[in-house]
Amino acid sequence: MANDLRPLSLGELLDRSFFLYRKNFLLFAGIMALPHLVLLAFQLAGVGLLLWKGPGANLLWTLATYALTLGVSAASQGATVIAVSHVHLGQPTSIAESFAGIKGRILYLALIMIGYWIGIGVGLILLIVPGIILALMWALTVPVAVIEDKGLRDAVNRSAELTKGNRGRVFVISALYAVLLYAIYMAWMVPVLAVTGISARAHHTVGVPLWTQIALPLGSFFSQCLAGPLMTIGFSLLYYDQRVRKEAFDLQHMMATLDATTLDGPATAVSG
Repeated sequence: MANDLRPLSLGELLDRSFFLYRKNFLLFAGIMALPHLVLLAFQLAGVGLLLWKGPGANLLWTLATYALTLGVSAASQGATVIAVSHVHLGQPTSIAESFAGIKGRILYLALIMIGYWIGIGVGLILLIVPGIILALMWALTVPVAVIEDKGLRDAVNRSAELTKGNRGRVFVISALYAVLLYAIYMAWMVPVLAVTGISARAHHTVGVPLWTQIALPLGSFFSQCLAGPLMTIGFSLLYYDQRVRKEAFDLQHMMATLDATTLDGPATAVSG
């Protein structure tokens, strides 16, 4: 059944985010896991490469990891936006259909994310506060880019327009996601680091053992699979909520647009 599109309070928005996540856990965890499995395999291969090649390969491997992480993030966030759009509007979907909705657009989304983070990074350099403000203004950049097929400049401007007057809700969603991600990651890492420290003292070893180097990316992988979808779900729902509030959003028109996105490739911009 399609969700009744109406303005949601912050509590209702968060409740809806967790409801969709719980009800469609395998869908969202699967969307997050598939691209991150590629990254995990690369990171684990990198552990062996650095042991074989030595420290000289570290810089090249680090740069390649950053590039792959960007592509993985673009793929997982873009597909999650498609999945949220369908389940929020009462349409069935699958992991394969969600990725099909961004077919041919992963590089495009990655480039948008690069520009997005460069802008925020410059803002952070300027006494931090401008970067935080830009992050709140541009929080809906990825949902806008995916659903309305906009480029970087149009996507960030559109996000700033949609979030105006409601950036406190953006902050709460971001803070909640950060706390959950940190809690899950530390629940994995604290025992790992404790055992590593005890083992190092007992055997008088120096450096990070191989098993710990493997455990670190594994912890990041599981953390992303469990908590990673939540912020994208929240921001995707906030995108729809802001359109309802500001543009008298038409449900039937958006459902037709989403069908076109999945079946025919990138959708044209959705009119208000």
